[in-house]
Amino acid sequence: MRSRDGNRTFLRRLFSIIFLSSLALNAGEYLISYRYIVKDAVLYNETLLISKTMQKCIGTSQNSLLLESDGSTNLKRIISEHKEKFISFVHKLGLHLEHKEKNINYQNSFTTILTLKTTCFKVDFNDNFAKISPLK
Repeated sequence: MRSRDGNRTFLRRLFSIIFLSSLALNAGEYLISYRYIVKDAVLYNETLLISKTMQKCIGTSQNSLLLESDGSTNLKRIISEHKEKFISFVHKLGLHLEHKEKNINYQNSFTTILTLKTTCFKVDFNDNFAKISPLK
């Protein structure tokens, strides 16, 4: 026969297993890369690529960004709804900057490329928010 404390311990373990499994269903890891190209002071191309990882990423979560999600688990849609906030967050992570300039017949022409290399992000979804954390 099991004691009362044994029943409580069993129920706590059962509850934690159910709770953690429900969290796992609403979490995922995504690969995100970003590229921003400016030619002669005009935006030429901006690319944001997002894909779900096929293998588990290794690393620890860094500072996080919270975006309102309205219960959605579609990361592309959530980010597109809060594009400016996400892009400013990405800029703080560190971007690779490449600048090329040339002068031909006294005409100055330049190209600047900002790139966020492909980075693994842990994303946790709940009813109202998506928590996005880069892994390092």
